[in-house]
Amino acid sequence: MLTLSKESRGVLLGLLAVSMFSLNLPFTRVAAQEMAPLFIGLMRCLLASLVAGVLLMVCGSQRPRGREWGQFALCSASLVIGCLFFPLAMRHVSAAHGAVLVGIQPLMTALAACWRNGERPSLAFWGCALLGSLTVIGFALTRGTGSGMLLADLAMLGAVVFCGIGYAEGGRLATRFGGWQTICWALTISGPFLFLPTLWLIGQNGITASPAAWGSLAYISLLGYLLGMYPWYAGMTLGGVAKVGQMQLLQPFMTLALAGLFFGEQVPPTFWLFAGILSVVVWFGRRMPVRRLLEENA
Repeated sequence: MLTLSKESRGVLLGLLAVSMFSLNLPFTRVAAQEMAPLFIGLMRCLLASLVAGVLLMVCGSQRPRGREWGQFALCSASLVIGCLFFPLAMRHVSAAHGAVLVGIQPLMTALAACWRNGERPSLAFWGCALLGSLTVIGFALTRGTGSGMLLADLAMLGAVVFCGIGYAEGGRLATRFGGWQTICWALTISGPFLFLPTLWLIGQNGITASPAAWGSLAYISLLGYLLGMYPWYAGMTLGGVAKVGQMQLLQPFMTLALAGLFFGEQVPPTFWLFAGILSVVVWFGRRMPVRRLLEENA
């Protein structure tokens, strides 16, 4: 019987989460055709927070205490801000242009893991992480980056930075609360702060949209966010934030593959070359040592 190591189980959970994240971009673009970016970001977080609150009440959960409230607040605020920046950027730039900056997401997550989680990746790990990010950026450049706008680029960079902090902080909290409780508490805390701004936007713009737009919003809120973050944080608990975070290097390629399967988008020939290179880089990267000081001192 095949027995997987703790780290391998974490990586597999990370891959499951990334596969769910990979449809966020196509569905966000569908929703953005009919909804304002700010409304998408707020409603995405609000819907997820309402369901998360119900789950905590029905299933029961240990309550945060002391400084953990501050940690959850940091995790929650970082993820919400990232969600607000992302649709704003994608309204003005192409998917390929966005992928240039999304390609540095795992690096930002690893840096946040050093800052918040006491992880100390080896030099070889950083080399693989940098090579992986450059591979993603190189692939995006072969597809053309589009005209882009400075503010859109800054919004995408902001999303990457804040999401990296939210991932690292959530991975730290998940060691005590587990994956599903961590994301549920982080979302529930944000709910009261999202309700009034969302209600104001509805009053200003109404809520008229097609079933396709609402279905897309439901996916990025409940599956690509709430449910997807459960294996993401659980995987980080097992395999470490920095290592599992590298699985997100595969997200642009998964997005293209799934967009081709479900949305009929054309997959370019260079896809297979860059995907093969990246798979090798990720394979080597997850074998590079990363010290986890918080575990060693526990």
